[in-house]
Amino acid sequence: MTTSSLRSTPPPASLDARHARVAVSVLFFTNGALIANILPRYPQIKADLDLTNAAFGAAVAAYPLGALIAGLSAGLLIRRFRSSRVAIAATLVTAAGLLLTGVAPGWLILALALFLAGAMDSITDVAQNSHGLRVQRLYGRSIINSFHAVWSVGAVTGGAMGAVAAQLEVPLLIHLTISGGLFGMAALLSYRWLLTGPEPDLGAESLLTMDGDTQRDSGATPTDAPKALGLVARYSVLLALVVIASAGAIVEDAGSSWSAIYLSDSLGASAFVAGLGFISLQGMQFVGRVFGDRMTDRFGQRTMARGGGVLVLVGMGAALAFPSVIGTIIGFGIAGFGVATLIPSAMQNADEIPGFRPGSGLTIIGWLLRLGFLLSPPLVGAIADATALRFGLIVVPAAGLLVLLFARVLSTRRR
Repeated sequence: MTTSSLRSTPPPASLDARHARVAVSVLFFTNGALIANILPRYPQIKADLDLTNAAFGAAVAAYPLGALIAGLSAGLLIRRFRSSRVAIAATLVTAAGLLLTGVAPGWLILALALFLAGAMDSITDVAQNSHGLRVQRLYGRSIINSFHAVWSVGAVTGGAMGAVAAQLEVPLLIHLTISGGLFGMAALLSYRWLLTGPEPDLGAESLLTMDGDTQRDSGATPTDAPKALGLVARYSVLLALVVIASAGAIVEDAGSSWSAIYLSDSLGASAFVAGLGFISLQGMQFVGRVFGDRMTDRFGQRTMARGGGVLVLVGMGAALAFPSVIGTIIGFGIAGFGVATLIPSAMQNADEIPGFRPGSGLTIIGWLLRLGFLLSPPLVGAIADATALRFGLIVVPAAGLLVLLFARVLSTRRR
């Protein structure tokens, strides 16, 4: 065995690290399951409050707006209270915000409830990823993708719960009380196995070490981008990466915010079947995330992105051109598989742009990415009110086309 192979094989993780990995997985699972429970109930909420597509889209946009505003506070809260405590507390408040949507008497309370849930969700997201990276450093190898795959499992589970509740016409308050109580308790129980002690310094040195570990595991060089970029070129590359990441966000949002409404209102699907569009997208996105690292090592990020863009463009384009319940569910699934690796690839490349301080590109793209989730719902809603929801969902294949146009900024390196 060579010296390099010895370095590339980390020692087995300790019992505490394995316990912490399970606990972080629980946090990711509950985070995905909580919001997914409400999505199949959107048609009922929209109908009960007698909202137009534009008004409903504006209310849904309050969720990413809350995330956009509150996201910057996550770092301060983590440093003050530790990532473990922040993740659990924010999860509980998220559950409370979602519960409030079930009793909202009108548009304003619905929007405020979704704003609160989105704000807390963004804090949970940062905190659980921060704690996951602590666990990853104990493992000495990359495990962060497995947490995001577990999030997809949670989202599919929550979506299925919501779809069954909608089909059985379970009252919203009862349904959301059960889901909030169940997943809130799971988050609380995970605290015992989370890592203890003060939060470590996650500054530039930690970022460089983590990135270096990833590069050694994959056998890649730090970057195949030019060694130096001018100011305009640097921000042009970053803007292209934001477009790619936002395209993935638009596809995800279309599946979460509009798939159930499109399937039920436009195509006449039952409440249960209407929930299958979101489940299909999240399920196939999970498959893409499970195999994403291997496929990226084999084909490179640029090829993966272009292939994903084609899948989104053709899959959802065909589903909208020839509308049917089965075709739409399949189309959302193909789109979910296509965008599975887009956001991680864009973030990694942003973090490696020459001329930026370590972590700066990643921070900028993460902040701007939320604009995709913020602008997409009202845009689709406005187009739907002016024409039909089928035409509003054209933003999905359009997002695939944008990925094809901008994918050239991604890395071509392979294992």
